[in-house]
Amino acid sequence: MKLVRIVAFTLATLASPSFAADGPKWSEWSDDLFARAQAEQRFVILDLEAVWCHWCHVMEKTTYANPEVKALLASKYLPVRVDQDANPDLASRYGDWGWPATIVFGPDGTEIAKIRGYIEPERMQALLKAIIDDPSPGPSVGEALEVTPSTSAFLDKERRAAMTKAVDEAYEETLGGWGENQKYIDADSMDLAITRAEAGDAAAAKRARQTLDAAIALIDPVWGGVYQYSEGGSWTKVHFEKIMSFQGQYLRQYSQAYALWKDPKYLAAARNVERYLAEFMTSPDGAFYVSQDADLNHDVDGHAYYALGDAERRKLGMPRIDKNLYARENGWAISGLSAYYNVTNDPKALENAERAAKWVISNRALPEGGFRHGEKDRGGPFLGDTLAMGQAFLDLYGATGNRDWLASAAKAGDFVATFRDDAGGFVTSKTAEGKTGVLAKPAKLIDDQVQVARFMNLLNRYFGSEGYREQAAHAMRYLASASASLMRPMPGVLLADEELAVEPTHMTIVGHKDDARAKSLHALARALPARYKRLEWLDLREGKLPNPDVEYPDLGEPAAFACSNRICSFPSFSAEELKATVAQMAKLKPARG
Repeated sequence: MKLVRIVAFTLATLASPSFAADGPKWSEWSDDLFARAQAEQRFVILDLEAVWCHWCHVMEKTTYANPEVKALLASKYLPVRVDQDANPDLASRYGDWGWPATIVFGPDGTEIAKIRGYIEPERMQALLKAIIDDPSPGPSVGEALEVTPSTSAFLDKERRAAMTKAVDEAYEETLGGWGENQKYIDADSMDLAITRAEAGDAAAAKRARQTLDAAIALIDPVWGGVYQYSEGGSWTKVHFEKIMSFQGQYLRQYSQAYALWKDPKYLAAARNVERYLAEFMTSPDGAFYVSQDADLNHDVDGHAYYALGDAERRKLGMPRIDKNLYARENGWAISGLSAYYNVTNDPKALENAERAAKWVISNRALPEGGFRHGEKDRGGPFLGDTLAMGQAFLDLYGATGNRDWLASAAKAGDFVATFRDDAGGFVTSKTAEGKTGVLAKPAKLIDDQVQVARFMNLLNRYFGSEGYREQAAHAMRYLASASASLMRPMPGVLLADEELAVEPTHMTIVGHKDDARAKSLHALARALPARYKRLEWLDLREGKLPNPDVEYPDLGEPAAFACSNRICSFPSFSAEELKATVAQMAKLKPARG
């Protein structure tokens, strides 16, 4: 039966209907794009789309197929279409405007207009005519954020309080979730809420659980996998794209929520995401695909299609799966699977995670230690790919105790350091998109600074390396300054600040890795609820741990130790003892001033 389903799935995928429409002649984003634009005295209009995006398909069918729009584009424009998943440099620069994002440039690369989302044909006609008549930059083109890094790598008490207040006020108390219109789980906000809940914050626990409960409505009950978001201030007005960033995030966070609260519906939610990855998003070589489309085609949208059962869906065909294999997306999936394995002990989940990691190392690794995005990168390498894989390696190390994964994480960290800008922060790509204007400078994404700070901080915890700590501090000094200029909630900055300031929950299993008792203790430690965790397995036959900040005794039998604030517990030999000692050590963590 399973073989029949796989064959049916493969045939349906190959037969997926096209979204092609009679639109303009599109060019690619290339090094000579603006030289060509200047030679022909044409504006450049960039349609930055996503292959899974519903409104991108609608815009293709309506706006770009409109005869008047096509005529205007042919007269004075170079139309360029770019898949944002394949081009992280452009996606990071213009992510706040899409998807679809429409950017209009002068022939020299000067930004003229930036428009978010779907543009109706009549509005597009007016826009194109207005730019021909007056190519002055419009109000959508603001001044680039100039950040002078802070002298401190930590938020001061007042700034921390103001940012905490902004995050709290962003929570929508009636239905749950951070934000009122679009409903989804904001990753950093949920991580912050779970961290607070672990520390005994009842309000944070209530918010986390209300949101987790509501977001189950975004999980496809037939095939599994999570849809991108719901709109209109409701959890039931769903947009049906299934994107790897959300699959990895929800799999990780529902697994961590189950570890904390032991609610079976959280485990069921995680399992439904895991089975979707295994059955639909895994390539024959074990790497993970990028996304699945919201719609079957222009005539059958997601609302109609995803209301059907399994047989009815397959009879109609399969919404397109983007079968590109990107290092970044694989890193996200691996981290989610590692968290799922930690709470289920499901060997298949770990096998899938490790198989994907080995594929990325074999097929996307760079000689310098980082990773390409895809088979052929334009504008890369990109910071995000090595960051995602570096975090995935740390997660695999925690899940297995295998020091090879920790060594791979260190190599990734060393490559991430090459994206450092001495003027502050880390750039998204070391390659600029143009020679003049804003495009001449590689972008710096706030989310990237957050991830660099958190990843480098964890590397420092595992290696005791001042170099990694300084890289984390470099990212945090940029964030401390930038956060004062940006008027929006930034839970990720609060997370990075907290993690740099306090030690993670630190557990070490001491015992041979082929000893069943040591394996049992490691499984218990993996399943304990600690979102910010340093978990290690010391088999003395392998020598000391990379950060031997604690000297552990050899007791002649496997034991587990919990440490905090440079104080370690008595050895634990059972689940009950380990839970008690972890709780005891948590109380010894110093409070923030």
